[in-house]
Amino acid sequence: MEIGEVRVAEDTDFLKLKSLCEDTEGWKQEYNKQNVSVWTKNNDVSSFKMVKVRAVFTDFNFDVLYDVLHDSDYRKQWDHVMLEGYEICSINPNNDIGYYAMKCPSPLKNRDFITQRSWLHLGSEFYIFNHSVIHSKYPPKKGFIRGTSYLTGYFVRKLSENSCQFTYVSQSDPKGHLPSWVVNKATKILAPKVIGRIHKACINYPRWKSANNPGFKPWLFPEQVVLPRLDMNQIGPASEFASTDSIDESNIKETEINEDDVTDML
Repeated sequence: MEIGEVRVAEDTDFLKLKSLCEDTEGWKQEYNKQNVSVWTKNNDVSSFKMVKVRAVFTDFNFDVLYDVLHDSDYRKQWDHVMLEGYEICSINPNNDIGYYAMKCPSPLKNRDFITQRSWLHLGSEFYIFNHSVIHSKYPPKKGFIRGTSYLTGYFVRKLSENSCQFTYVSQSDPKGHLPSWVVNKATKILAPKVIGRIHKACINYPRWKSANNPGFKPWLFPEQVVLPRLDMNQIGPASEFASTDSIDESNIKETEINEDDVTDML
């Protein structure tokens, strides 16, 4: 789907995500170690490279990963850069619109996003992806730079009862003029830290969920969805995406930012 477009995701949209995750043409491998690989690729819509991360998990059920990636309450436990995140409205049982704000390492400004999220579970594989949209009730906030997600998603394939192949791909633009070293360093040290964090979150999730509203999984049980329904009158056209390219952070030196904090930006 194009940025700004709000509609129910179709099979072709999920197949596009799968194709990006499995495609090898034009991708440059940046990291490959201990069942974790990272690639980058230039693209036509942003100066920021696309990033793809792949890992194999072998010690938890693949449906646990599906729950972890959906559970917004649990995300507060493991996503250390999330300042705020919540669903705004429901489009249908497999599509919603939400808000996500992330903490960027000082002195960079924090970023936030309004996105439509879409998902599909097919038994032996599942898809979750988002793209940026405009919602009139959630304009850009003071103190934040509104980023753009052209396509950010997960494609996960079940390998056995307790193993799966996880692929994450992101084509996004945090906007502003960031120093080139920020993106380069984030890409090269992204893989082990982020994959390790997701792995740990999956290991801990069953115990956490058993004590935190264990039966509440609206991504599996649509009758539990309590969000207001989408009002298309509140959706703006893609032309309303605000330009923040005039915000110049390119002069920030590498020594001013903690390396671990940079890792969390992508």
